[in-house]
Amino acid sequence: MENKKIKKPLYKPSSNFFGQLLSGSKRKNQNILLFFYKKLLNFILSTLAYNCPINSLRIMFHRWRGVKIGKNVMIGLRVTLDHSYPDHIIIEDDVSLAGNNYILTHSIPYHHFENKIDSFVSSVKIEKGSWIGVGATILPGVTVGRYSIVSACSLVSINVVSKTLVAGNPARLIKKIDIKE
Repeated sequence: MENKKIKKPLYKPSSNFFGQLLSGSKRKNQNILLFFYKKLLNFILSTLAYNCPINSLRIMFHRWRGVKIGKNVMIGLRVTLDHSYPDHIIIEDDVSLAGNNYILTHSIPYHHFENKIDSFVSSVKIEKGSWIGVGATILPGVTVGRYSIVSACSLVSINVVSKTLVAGNPARLIKKIDIKE
């Protein structure tokens, strides 16, 4: 999967509710009422998924948010799948997110960081058979390769090669895994 960074305007805080809606709808190129509806629905579904004790319901709520989720997936409790751009997350078959994970697809800093760091959205893909340990964070633009393991509490900022174990902050290769598909 080719993963491109989609440039986004930097964040400019607004002092009132209407200003926030207007700013957000411009960033997403949406009608202000549609933006508000989608934002509210996404919040409700995300909150339900985050706290739901039943895996199949968690998956259903995230799919309704736009997350692409394959078959035989386990999403543990307290998993945060990007609040603003859930439709940029792909979770393939037989993946396990252990719990307390963060999967982020965007980095939209404040306007005073202009020309210092990028403001962008970039997809995250977790490929077939991968296991993301408790408390791990996956940053925008990362692909976790097939049958890989991301150890607990790791911070993944670069792609993970298939059939490997990574760990740490930042995550680094620990070993290759000999697994038959």
